[in-house]
Amino acid sequence: MRRYDVIVIGGGHNGLATAALLAGNGRSVVVLERRAVVGGLAVGEEFHPGFTSIGLLHDTTGFRPGLVENLKLIEPPPVFVAQDPADGSGLLLHHDPALAAGEIEAHSAADARRYDDYRRFIQRIRPFTRGLFDREPPALTGDAASLWSLAGRGLALRRLGRSDMMELLRIAPMCLADWLNEWFETELLRCTLALPAIAGTRTGPWSPGTVANLLRLESMAGKAVAGGPKTVIDALEDAARQRGVDIRVQAEVRHIRTADGAVVGVTLSDGETIDAGVVAASCDPKQVFLKLLSPSVVTPKLNHQIDKLRCSGTTAKVDLALRGPLRFACREDLEIEHARICTTINDMERAFDETKYGRYSRQPVLDVFVPTVSTPRLAPDGQHVVSIVAHFAPYDLDSGWTDADRETLGDTVVATLGRYAPELSSQVTARQVLSPVDIERRYGVTGGHIHHVEHALDQMLVRPAPQCARYATPLGGLYLCGSGSHPGGGLTGAPGALAAVAVLRTASGPSN
Repeated sequence: MRRYDVIVIGGGHNGLATAALLAGNGRSVVVLERRAVVGGLAVGEEFHPGFTSIGLLHDTTGFRPGLVENLKLIEPPPVFVAQDPADGSGLLLHHDPALAAGEIEAHSAADARRYDDYRRFIQRIRPFTRGLFDREPPALTGDAASLWSLAGRGLALRRLGRSDMMELLRIAPMCLADWLNEWFETELLRCTLALPAIAGTRTGPWSPGTVANLLRLESMAGKAVAGGPKTVIDALEDAARQRGVDIRVQAEVRHIRTADGAVVGVTLSDGETIDAGVVAASCDPKQVFLKLLSPSVVTPKLNHQIDKLRCSGTTAKVDLALRGPLRFACREDLEIEHARICTTINDMERAFDETKYGRYSRQPVLDVFVPTVSTPRLAPDGQHVVSIVAHFAPYDLDSGWTDADRETLGDTVVATLGRYAPELSSQVTARQVLSPVDIERRYGVTGGHIHHVEHALDQMLVRPAPQCARYATPLGGLYLCGSGSHPGGGLTGAPGALAAVAVLRTASGPSN
């Protein structure tokens, strides 16, 4: 039996990031992944002969490029918001404000002018918001170091200037609907800006605090990674292996072993034991504290805090294999790589409302990706993969998820998209539908929540619990490095990178 300095539980992108950084600093590291492939929620797999999906995490604009070398960064594709042809030609929102203005002007000249002001405001406050979400949260211990850290962040806030500082303090607790209504009159524009902030969450555009999540996403957004999520995962895996990380797949951890208040290793499901003085868990916090640890080593207070974490998912996934390209009736000339189906803010809220009562929406909000536009190898020549993230479908469906419910959900998603792309139904040769329960089973995330823990004000900056908010836990040598930690979910690698820094700062040096 080999002993390692660090065991990383879970081979998702955060686990790989933690492993690569620690190995690069001289630690001997093993990654234990229960599935047959690494990559977690960002990994794609063949769902029909010749057709490969791209996983649940599509957006690479928040990924930290410094984690691996030689990633090619490109401008992300514009987002197309479809309309019924009788109502208009939709909105193609470019990331370049100058290009976006021309499209917006076709709907509202005032909004075209305001959009530039909106982007300028985001850029002005970005140094502060990025500082919040791109660094570990401050220690709240009351000692000189923690007070100095808090003072530094207060000074960064003050540097925004009085006007922007007061505006930021005003809007952070607001709901998206109110704030975006202050800026814009075009429903399609408000919808496409709002959707990323509520995607994967149990919130609607009228939910308080959703502006904070929008600012979080805006603060981390940059250029996209050419090749998409697969390129990110391949690069992280290569970096880890080149630095000597031992990556083991189909190695499910059954138990984290402890002695005298500290971790000493893990036991796998086949009975094998592996020793290490540090365990970094990239799985969700409920898995760590309520399943992998003995109840006797978790204090009642921490057990209660983790048990009460909100992590009930509302996201479903539908993958389609198409004979030909996806074309929208309102703009048939466009080759679309990224589209959103959401008509009004209030329709988005109604779709969310269904989840409160254990129902999935019959008019779901859709984030639609056609990865074969830029990566044609994912499908046979001339054919396409359409990857749809569907909101809102609750994990806790009132009648429980059945095969019939899953197929009805799939029919609903295809019909919803088909209203804007009439040839869709005749193009589909195969499909895969994953309910939140299927997501939980396949990827091992409690509640099928793609961010591990709900993104809400009370679970955003102190994540997942006060005793674990800076990656280290009350158990010596146990760290959290997954999306359930600061700064949250998405394909960023930030929780994994920041957790590695915490390990290097507080854990002992290499033993070999």
